[in-house]
Amino acid sequence: MEWTEVNIYTSTAGIELLCAKLMDIGIKGFVIRDAEDFSEFLENKNGQWDYIDDDLMGLASCETCVTVYLPGNEQGADMLSMIRSLLSQMKAEDREGAYGRLEAELSSIREEDWANNWKQYFKPLKIGDTLVVKPSWEEYDDLDERIVLEIDPASSFGTGQHHTTRLCLEILEGCVKEGDRVLDLGCGSGILSIGAILLGAERAVAVDIDQNAAATAAENAQKNHIPAEDYETHFGNILTDESLASQIDAKYDIITANIVADVLIAMKEHFVRYIKDGGYLIVSGIIEERMEEVLSAIESCGFTRLDVNIKEGWAAALFTK
Repeated sequence: MEWTEVNIYTSTAGIELLCAKLMDIGIKGFVIRDAEDFSEFLENKNGQWDYIDDDLMGLASCETCVTVYLPGNEQGADMLSMIRSLLSQMKAEDREGAYGRLEAELSSIREEDWANNWKQYFKPLKIGDTLVVKPSWEEYDDLDERIVLEIDPASSFGTGQHHTTRLCLEILEGCVKEGDRVLDLGCGSGILSIGAILLGAERAVAVDIDQNAAATAAENAQKNHIPAEDYETHFGNILTDESLASQIDAKYDIITANIVADVLIAMKEHFVRYIKDGGYLIVSGIIEERMEEVLSAIESCGFTRLDVNIKEGWAAALFTK
Protein backbone atom coordinates (compact mmCIF):
# COMPACT_ATOMS: atom_id res chain seq x y z
CA MET A 1 0.00 0.00 0.00
CA GLU A 2 1.17 3.51 -0.76
CA TRP A 3 1.41 6.03 2.10
CA THR A 4 1.23 9.79 1.99
CA GLU A 5 3.16 12.07 4.31
CA VAL A 6 1.08 14.83 5.88
CA ASN A 7 2.94 17.68 7.57
CA ILE A 8 0.90 19.65 10.12
CA TYR A 9 2.46 22.99 11.03
CA THR A 10 2.00 24.26 14.56
CA SER A 11 4.08 25.79 17.36
CA THR A 12 5.96 24.38 20.32
CA ALA A 13 3.00 25.31 22.53
CA GLY A 14 0.61 23.50 20.20
CA ILE A 15 2.41 20.14 19.97
CA GLU A 16 0.90 18.46 23.03
CA LEU A 17 -2.68 19.50 22.25
CA LEU A 18 -2.37 18.64 18.55
CA CYS A 19 -0.94 15.18 19.27
CA ALA A 20 -3.72 14.50 21.80
CA LYS A 21 -6.35 15.45 19.21
CA LEU A 22 -4.65 13.29 16.55
CA MET A 23 -4.82 10.34 18.93
CA ASP A 24 -8.53 11.06 19.44
CA ILE A 25 -9.15 10.50 15.73
CA GLY A 26 -7.21 7.24 15.75
CA ILE A 27 -3.73 8.37 14.70
CA LYS A 28 -1.31 6.65 17.06
CA GLY A 29 2.06 7.50 15.51
CA PHE A 30 3.65 10.76 14.46
CA VAL A 31 7.02 12.42 13.97
CA ILE A 32 7.68 15.75 15.68
CA ARG A 33 10.17 18.36 14.50
CA ASP A 34 10.59 21.25 16.87
CA ALA A 35 13.31 23.91 16.62
CA GLU A 36 13.02 24.69 20.34
CA ASP A 37 13.80 21.11 21.33
CA PHE A 38 16.84 21.05 19.06
CA SER A 39 18.09 24.39 20.38
CA GLU A 40 17.83 22.99 23.90
CA PHE A 41 19.82 19.94 22.79
CA LEU A 42 22.58 22.16 21.33
CA GLU A 43 22.80 24.12 24.56
CA ASN A 44 22.96 21.04 26.78
CA LYS A 45 24.87 18.52 24.64
CA ASN A 46 27.89 16.95 26.30
CA GLY A 47 31.44 16.87 24.94
CA GLN A 48 31.02 13.54 23.17
CA TRP A 49 29.35 15.29 20.20
CA ASP A 50 32.22 16.42 17.95
CA TYR A 51 30.12 16.59 14.78
CA ILE A 52 26.45 17.15 14.02
CA ASP A 53 25.10 16.36 10.56
CA ASP A 54 24.02 19.34 8.45
CA ASP A 55 20.52 17.87 8.15
CA LEU A 56 20.22 17.88 11.93
CA MET A 57 21.56 21.42 12.13
CA GLY A 58 18.70 22.42 9.82
CA LEU A 59 16.28 21.56 12.61
CA ALA A 60 17.46 24.61 14.51
CA SER A 61 15.55 26.86 12.12
CA CYS A 62 12.69 24.58 11.07
CA GLU A 63 9.02 25.40 11.51
CA THR A 64 7.51 23.21 14.22
CA CYS A 65 5.75 20.33 12.50
CA VAL A 66 3.93 17.13 13.38
CA THR A 67 4.11 14.57 10.57
CA VAL A 68 1.71 11.66 10.11
CA TYR A 69 1.43 9.02 7.40
CA LEU A 70 -1.93 8.13 5.85
CA PRO A 71 -2.74 5.18 3.59
CA GLY A 72 -3.62 6.09 0.02
CA ASN A 73 -7.16 4.74 0.21
CA GLU A 74 -10.62 5.80 1.38
CA GLN A 75 -9.60 5.40 5.03
CA GLY A 76 -6.71 7.79 4.48
CA ALA A 77 -9.02 10.26 2.75
CA ASP A 78 -11.39 10.17 5.71
CA MET A 79 -8.51 10.65 8.13
CA LEU A 80 -7.22 13.64 6.18
CA SER A 81 -10.62 15.31 6.31
CA MET A 82 -10.80 14.57 10.06
CA ILE A 83 -7.39 16.21 10.50
CA ARG A 84 -8.58 19.31 8.66
CA SER A 85 -11.72 19.44 10.75
CA LEU A 86 -9.81 19.30 14.02
CA LEU A 87 -7.38 21.97 12.75
CA SER A 88 -10.34 24.23 12.00
CA GLN A 89 -11.59 23.61 15.53
CA MET A 90 -8.19 24.43 17.02
CA LYS A 91 -7.95 27.64 14.97
CA ALA A 92 -11.37 28.74 16.18
CA GLU A 93 -10.30 28.21 19.79
CA ASP A 94 -6.82 29.72 19.40
CA ARG A 95 -7.73 33.40 19.46
CA GLU A 96 -4.16 34.58 20.18
CA GLY A 97 -2.44 32.41 17.58
CA ALA A 98 -0.41 30.53 20.18
CA TYR A 99 -0.62 27.27 18.23
CA GLY A 100 0.95 28.47 14.97
CA ARG A 101 -0.67 28.36 11.55
CA LEU A 102 -2.33 24.94 12.03
CA GLU A 103 -2.22 23.91 8.38
CA ALA A 104 -1.79 20.46 6.85
CA GLU A 105 0.25 19.99 3.69
CA LEU A 106 0.77 16.82 1.67
CA SER A 107 4.33 15.95 0.80
CA SER A 108 5.44 14.94 -2.70
CA ILE A 109 1.94 14.66 -4.14
CA ARG A 110 -0.48 17.18 -5.56
CA GLU A 111 -3.75 17.46 -3.69
CA GLU A 112 -5.64 16.86 -6.95
CA ASP A 113 -3.78 13.58 -7.45
CA TRP A 114 -4.50 12.51 -3.86
CA ALA A 115 -8.18 13.33 -4.28
CA ASN A 116 -8.39 11.09 -7.34
CA ASN A 117 -6.08 8.25 -6.27
CA TRP A 118 -8.20 7.04 -3.35
CA LYS A 119 -11.43 7.02 -5.39
CA GLN A 120 -10.55 3.59 -6.75
CA TYR A 121 -11.18 2.19 -3.26
CA PHE A 122 -14.54 3.90 -2.65
CA LYS A 123 -17.15 1.40 -3.85
CA PRO A 124 -20.87 1.03 -3.04
CA LEU A 125 -21.27 -0.14 0.54
CA LYS A 126 -24.36 -1.73 2.09
CA ILE A 127 -25.07 -0.43 5.59
CA GLY A 128 -27.67 -1.92 7.90
CA ASP A 129 -30.78 -3.41 6.32
CA THR A 130 -31.87 -0.43 4.26
CA LEU A 131 -29.12 1.80 2.90
CA VAL A 132 -26.35 1.51 0.35
CA VAL A 133 -23.82 4.33 0.21
CA LYS A 134 -22.27 4.91 -3.19
CA PRO A 135 -19.97 7.54 -4.67
CA SER A 136 -21.35 9.65 -7.50
CA TRP A 137 -18.90 8.12 -10.00
CA GLU A 138 -19.95 4.49 -9.37
CA GLU A 139 -22.97 2.60 -10.68
CA TYR A 140 -25.15 0.44 -8.45
CA ASP A 141 -27.56 -2.32 -9.40
CA ASP A 142 -30.52 -1.61 -7.09
CA LEU A 143 -32.33 -4.91 -7.60
CA ASP A 144 -32.22 -5.45 -3.83
CA GLU A 145 -34.39 -2.31 -3.43
CA ARG A 146 -32.05 -0.66 -0.94
CA ILE A 147 -32.21 3.12 -0.58
CA VAL A 148 -29.23 4.61 -2.44
CA LEU A 149 -27.39 7.36 -0.58
CA GLU A 150 -25.11 9.06 -3.10
CA ILE A 151 -22.10 10.86 -1.64
CA ASP A 152 -19.21 12.79 -3.14
CA PRO A 153 -17.18 13.71 -0.06
CA ALA A 154 -14.78 16.10 -1.85
CA SER A 155 -12.43 17.10 1.00
CA SER A 156 -15.02 16.51 3.73
CA PHE A 157 -15.29 13.59 6.14
CA GLY A 158 -17.99 11.00 5.57
CA THR A 159 -17.94 8.27 2.94
CA GLY A 160 -19.54 5.57 5.08
CA GLN A 161 -16.34 3.55 5.00
CA HIS A 162 -15.15 4.75 8.41
CA HIS A 163 -16.54 2.83 11.39
CA THR A 164 -17.79 6.00 13.10
CA THR A 165 -20.03 6.89 10.16
CA ARG A 166 -21.29 3.35 9.61
CA LEU A 167 -22.18 2.94 13.27
CA CYS A 168 -24.17 6.19 13.18
CA LEU A 169 -26.09 5.19 10.06
CA GLU A 170 -26.94 1.80 11.57
CA ILE A 171 -28.30 3.51 14.69
CA LEU A 172 -30.22 6.06 12.60
CA GLU A 173 -31.94 3.27 10.70
CA GLY A 174 -33.53 2.09 13.91
CA CYS A 175 -34.78 5.41 15.26
CA VAL A 176 -35.77 7.74 12.37
CA LYS A 177 -39.52 8.26 12.01
CA GLU A 178 -41.59 9.93 9.31
CA GLY A 179 -41.64 13.69 9.80
CA ASP A 180 -38.61 13.91 12.13
CA ARG A 181 -36.45 17.04 12.25
CA VAL A 182 -32.72 16.33 12.42
CA LEU A 183 -29.74 18.43 13.56
CA ASP A 184 -26.38 17.23 12.22
CA LEU A 185 -23.51 18.81 14.18
CA GLY A 186 -20.13 18.43 12.49
CA CYS A 187 -21.88 17.32 9.32
CA GLY A 188 -18.83 16.80 7.08
CA SER A 189 -20.12 15.48 3.75
CA GLY A 190 -23.68 15.54 5.12
CA ILE A 191 -23.95 11.76 4.98
CA LEU A 192 -25.79 11.37 8.32
CA SER A 193 -28.43 14.07 7.85
CA ILE A 194 -28.98 13.12 4.21
CA GLY A 195 -29.29 9.49 5.26
CA ALA A 196 -31.84 10.49 7.90
CA ILE A 197 -34.02 12.23 5.31
CA LEU A 198 -33.81 9.25 2.95
CA LEU A 199 -34.91 7.08 5.87
CA GLY A 200 -37.99 9.23 6.44
CA ALA A 201 -37.05 12.43 8.29
CA GLU A 202 -38.82 15.55 7.04
CA ARG A 203 -35.99 18.08 7.15
CA ALA A 204 -32.47 18.58 8.45
CA VAL A 205 -30.15 21.33 9.59
CA ALA A 206 -26.46 20.56 9.00
CA VAL A 207 -23.64 22.52 10.66
CA ASP A 208 -19.88 22.29 10.28
CA ILE A 209 -16.98 24.44 11.40
CA ASP A 210 -15.54 24.15 7.88
CA GLN A 211 -17.21 26.22 5.16
CA ASN A 212 -16.22 23.73 2.44
CA ALA A 213 -17.90 20.91 4.38
CA ALA A 214 -21.16 22.86 4.67
CA ALA A 215 -21.07 23.57 0.92
CA THR A 216 -20.31 19.90 0.13
CA ALA A 217 -23.21 18.76 2.33
CA ALA A 218 -25.59 21.06 0.43
CA GLU A 219 -24.33 19.70 -2.92
CA ASN A 220 -24.77 16.12 -1.72
CA ALA A 221 -28.32 16.87 -0.61
CA GLN A 222 -29.06 18.03 -4.17
CA LYS A 223 -27.50 14.84 -5.57
CA ASN A 224 -30.01 12.90 -3.48
CA HIS A 225 -32.94 14.99 -4.79
CA ILE A 226 -33.65 16.64 -1.44
CA PRO A 227 -35.44 19.99 -1.87
CA ALA A 228 -33.38 22.97 -0.73
CA GLU A 229 -36.09 24.03 1.71
CA ASP A 230 -35.74 20.69 3.51
CA TYR A 231 -31.97 20.83 3.93
CA GLU A 232 -30.36 23.84 5.61
CA THR A 233 -26.59 24.21 6.02
CA HIS A 234 -24.49 26.51 8.20
CA PHE A 235 -20.80 26.84 8.90
CA GLY A 236 -19.24 28.08 12.11
CA ASN A 237 -18.62 27.09 15.71
CA ILE A 238 -21.73 26.97 17.88
CA LEU A 239 -19.51 26.78 20.97
CA THR A 240 -18.12 30.27 20.39
CA ASP A 241 -20.69 31.89 18.09
CA GLU A 242 -23.95 32.53 19.92
CA SER A 243 -25.40 34.18 16.81
CA LEU A 244 -25.05 30.88 14.92
CA ALA A 245 -26.20 28.87 17.94
CA SER A 246 -29.35 31.02 18.07
CA GLN A 247 -29.89 30.81 14.32
CA ILE A 248 -30.36 27.04 14.52
CA ASP A 249 -32.20 27.19 17.84
CA ALA A 250 -35.14 24.78 17.74
CA LYS A 251 -36.16 21.46 19.22
CA TYR A 252 -35.09 18.50 17.11
CA ASP A 253 -36.27 14.89 17.15
CA ILE A 254 -32.76 13.60 16.42
CA ILE A 255 -29.30 15.10 16.87
CA THR A 256 -26.26 13.46 15.30
CA ALA A 257 -22.71 14.43 16.27
CA ASN A 258 -19.87 12.43 14.76
CA ILE A 259 -16.96 14.55 15.93
CA VAL A 260 -14.21 13.90 18.53
CA ALA A 261 -14.27 13.30 22.26
CA ASP A 262 -13.34 16.76 23.52
CA VAL A 263 -15.84 18.54 21.27
CA LEU A 264 -18.63 16.13 22.20
CA ILE A 265 -17.99 16.86 25.88
CA ALA A 266 -17.93 20.61 25.22
CA MET A 267 -21.22 20.37 23.32
CA LYS A 268 -23.18 18.51 26.00
CA GLU A 269 -25.20 21.57 27.08
CA HIS A 270 -26.01 22.34 23.44
CA PHE A 271 -27.39 18.83 23.07
CA VAL A 272 -29.76 19.63 25.94
CA ARG A 273 -30.66 22.96 24.35
CA TYR A 274 -31.64 21.48 21.00
CA ILE A 275 -33.20 18.09 21.81
CA LYS A 276 -36.95 17.49 22.09
CA ASP A 277 -38.31 15.67 25.10
CA GLY A 278 -38.11 12.02 24.13
CA GLY A 279 -35.75 12.82 21.25
CA TYR A 280 -32.66 10.85 20.29
CA LEU A 281 -29.01 11.88 20.45
CA ILE A 282 -26.46 9.87 18.44
CA VAL A 283 -22.78 10.54 19.17
CA SER A 284 -19.76 8.97 17.52
CA GLY A 285 -16.15 9.63 16.55
CA ILE A 286 -15.04 8.33 19.96
CA ILE A 287 -12.00 6.13 20.43
CA GLU A 288 -12.79 3.27 22.78
CA GLU A 289 -10.26 4.47 25.38
CA ARG A 290 -12.29 7.67 25.93
CA MET A 291 -15.75 6.18 25.55
CA GLU A 292 -16.79 6.16 29.22
CA GLU A 293 -15.47 9.68 29.76
CA VAL A 294 -17.60 11.04 26.91
CA LEU A 295 -20.74 9.03 27.62
CA SER A 296 -20.65 9.84 31.33
CA ALA A 297 -20.33 13.56 30.56
CA ILE A 298 -23.46 13.39 28.38
CA GLU A 299 -25.34 11.39 31.00
CA SER A 300 -24.49 14.08 33.57
CA CYS A 301 -26.75 16.46 31.62
CA GLY A 302 -29.80 14.25 32.03
CA PHE A 303 -29.50 11.99 28.99
CA THR A 304 -30.20 8.27 29.29
CA ARG A 305 -27.88 5.86 27.53
CA LEU A 306 -29.88 3.43 25.36
CA ASP A 307 -27.24 1.63 23.33
CA VAL A 308 -23.50 1.59 22.62
CA ASN A 309 -21.92 0.02 19.53
CA ILE A 310 -18.18 -0.61 19.29
CA LYS A 311 -16.28 -1.58 16.16
CA GLU A 312 -12.50 -1.98 15.95
CA GLY A 313 -11.73 0.59 18.62
CA TRP A 314 -14.45 3.14 17.72
CA ALA A 315 -17.65 3.75 19.65
CA ALA A 316 -21.05 5.23 18.84
CA ALA A 317 -23.87 5.67 21.34
CA LEU A 318 -27.59 6.35 21.35
CA PHE A 319 -29.18 8.49 24.09
CA THR A 320 -32.62 9.86 24.82
CA LYS A 321 -33.66 12.87 26.90
